[in-house]
Amino acid sequence: THSRDGSDSTFVFTLTCLDLKLKRLCELGLVGRLKRLLLWLLVVYVSIPVIIKLCPSIQAKLVFLNFVRMPYFIDLQRPLDQGLNHTHNFYLQPEAGLKIGVWHTVPAQMWREAQGKQGDWYDTTLSSAHPAILYLHGNAGTSDVCLPVLPQVLSSLGYHVVAFDYRGWGDSDGSPSEGGMTSDALFLYDWLKQKLDGKPLYIWGHSLGTGVATNLVRRLCDRGSPPDALILESPFTNIREEAKSHPFSMVYRYLPGFDWFFLDAITANDIRFASDENVNHISCPVLILHAEDDSVVPFHLGKKLFDMAAQSKSLSGQKVQFVPFSSSLAYKHKFIYRSPELPNILSDFLGTAPPNA
Repeated sequence: THSRDGSDSTFVFTLTCLDLKLKRLCELGLVGRLKRLLLWLLVVYVSIPVIIKLCPSIQAKLVFLNFVRMPYFIDLQRPLDQGLNHTHNFYLQPEAGLKIGVWHTVPAQMWREAQGKQGDWYDTTLSSAHPAILYLHGNAGTSDVCLPVLPQVLSSLGYHVVAFDYRGWGDSDGSPSEGGMTSDALFLYDWLKQKLDGKPLYIWGHSLGTGVATNLVRRLCDRGSPPDALILESPFTNIREEAKSHPFSMVYRYLPGFDWFFLDAITANDIRFASDENVNHISCPVLILHAEDDSVVPFHLGKKLFDMAAQSKSLSGQKVQFVPFSSSLAYKHKFIYRSPELPNILSDFLGTAPPNA
């Protein structure tokens, strides 16, 4: 009996040792895999800034994001498919061999008359008493991205709304650049201004489009023909400050050499969008709209731009207004159009009753 009990104890002890060894081997295997994963992540983390530094064009693509279309399968030639039954799609040619896609939405009061109408009819409506807004969209977007703004708010308030895709966006030709985007906006402004025959024309920029808008208005003011007003929705001061504040940069923001790796790559592409400089050359009323819970373009950048505009000598005597939207409203980066106060904000700022009144 003693011998049998001793054998059992030895057997149990052996099994226990084997079990411990197996657990140890499993732990070592898990640790090994974890180490390899961490090493792989470290290589990727270090490689990204190096690749961007060596290939600055990648950073330009990340700024413009013109290759991103959400939703993707939209036929821009058929705004009716998106429920816009008073919108016309057409193309203009700002340069030889370059066409850009444009959407013209007439005031909502004209929607019945707009049914089945072609481009000539839409052109003639611009001679009506209604003012117009030239809408400049942000990155990762096309003219269809501003769908909620076009019919639900601005058109319903009685404005003509003309939105277009910069070169390289949507179904427009060419490749994006800050200079090209600004040239396209200037061409559209001049085309629209001529059609309106003296009626008010306002410029509305959203996100990256605010940089295009201030570039455009600076050019207009430099040549002595400022627009009737400039409206900036979710603006930033300049592209370097915006890139540093963008959530995508969070994992690199405190990396030594962040400016050299990332921000200098933006500058190398001749991308500045320096609205903080442009406000010193603008001489028309400026309205800034910004949501406190905007995580894409932080609220403090819009407020900083307003503070600069309020101190600008060129804007002395002009109406400069900043309208914040509380975080509790959850308007974030692109839902300010939902504000029921927006019609009154616009009419109060522009000093007119809503056009449909």
